[in-house]
Amino acid sequence: MEITTKDFGQDFKWGVSTAAFQIEGAYDADEKGASIWDVFSMQKDKVYQNQHAKISCDFYNRYIQDLILMQSLNIPNYRFSLSWSRIIPNGIGKINCKGVDFYNRVIDFCLELGIEPWVTLYHWDLPNALQKKGGWTNRDIINWFSDYVSLCIQKFGDRVKRWMVLNEPMVFTGAGYFLGIHAPGKKGLTNFLASIHHAAMCQSEGARVAKSLRSNLKIGTTFSCSHIEPLTNRESDICAARKADALLNRTFIETLSGLGYPTKDLKLLNRIEQVVKAGDENKLQFNMDFIGIQNYTREIVTHSYFIPFINAKIIRADKRNVERKLMNWEIHPPSIYHILKKFSAYASAKEIIVTENGAAFRDEVCNGCVHDINRKKYLQDHIQQVLKAKQEGVNVNGYFVWSFTDNFEWAEGYHPRFGIVHVDFSTQKRIVKDSGKWYGEFLSGRNLKVEIEQKSELKLASQQ
Repeated sequence: MEITTKDFGQDFKWGVSTAAFQIEGAYDADEKGASIWDVFSMQKDKVYQNQHAKISCDFYNRYIQDLILMQSLNIPNYRFSLSWSRIIPNGIGKINCKGVDFYNRVIDFCLELGIEPWVTLYHWDLPNALQKKGGWTNRDIINWFSDYVSLCIQKFGDRVKRWMVLNEPMVFTGAGYFLGIHAPGKKGLTNFLASIHHAAMCQSEGARVAKSLRSNLKIGTTFSCSHIEPLTNRESDICAARKADALLNRTFIETLSGLGYPTKDLKLLNRIEQVVKAGDENKLQFNMDFIGIQNYTREIVTHSYFIPFINAKIIRADKRNVERKLMNWEIHPPSIYHILKKFSAYASAKEIIVTENGAAFRDEVCNGCVHDINRKKYLQDHIQQVLKAKQEGVNVNGYFVWSFTDNFEWAEGYHPRFGIVHVDFSTQKRIVKDSGKWYGEFLSGRNLKVEIEQKSELKLASQQ
């Protein structure tokens, strides 16, 4: 069944998402400080083929062209993040006016083009100077982060009305402080639990700071969410799936909702008490204006004696002989429907926005085009599932594609391409993929092919 934007209602928010470290480049330009990802990606064998993001999409120098391209696709909302170390190079102390000026220019140009900016305060690129003090394992980060949030709201809150405090806290704590596969590359349960609690504290405290400065702002935060099912109906598999769900999906939303850590289903989290201070339980809670969910796949879980702490093992997609994406993630559109239903059950989720959804495939440029039919179908199928949830009463009110352009995908480097716009990283040439053309047509209800080509020609002529 063909669907249109009208099926979602006039107030439904459509957009695309990106993140500062993944697209900006200009890693040391204009007095920017080093982030943990600047340092991590320079270490040998930490990133696919030792790739780095020193230039990436060069958005720092090409934001005008990219935003014009975004406008040509009729994309009305743009979610991007601020680089903490570009604004405050050492994380605390001296402000970098050039960094502030850059984001002012991006925000102002978005508004000039009729694109609403949605800003994420923290998308994984902690200033490295703060990591030297312990980073997310140091309780002082609650104050460091609060000061950073305060500055951002003072500088940009007059024009930016939608803010997200953290991006996927379970990912940056788990991958960065437990598994060590993401920056800053730390491992161990002690690091992990401390980083979880401090991130949960910052999640609520950052929102309180923002609201105290500008009560009219819409404040939210975002979670990585995978629909989880047991491999079999055996009680051991059901229990393992429950534990995985508690850790991956429930930890941060339940603390935010005033329910505390889900220790009943994941006794491991009882150990977090060693870093909890008196009064923290109340401070963890905050009534967000919206919740961002970010879903890409479904996970199948089985019991395993050999997995420490949770005795649960995720069965890889290639071991299950299912349709999958480049990163070995199963393609399972109903996953986003189930996640929307799950999160809508929390009273604190007054409004839900799908702040990320997308897919990486093996894109090829052929005669100046990228015919990414798999991505186009993926987006269509997932949008259909979002509509199904909305029609059943779920309070979902937005959908953002990850990502606008191909970019630096963390430890996977440039190998996975998620963009609806192809980037040749050697020339910085942009090509709107078929998925991007479809999304533009879907948002406008008309064929944009000729208009896109005309605007591109005008843009190039103006630069000559």
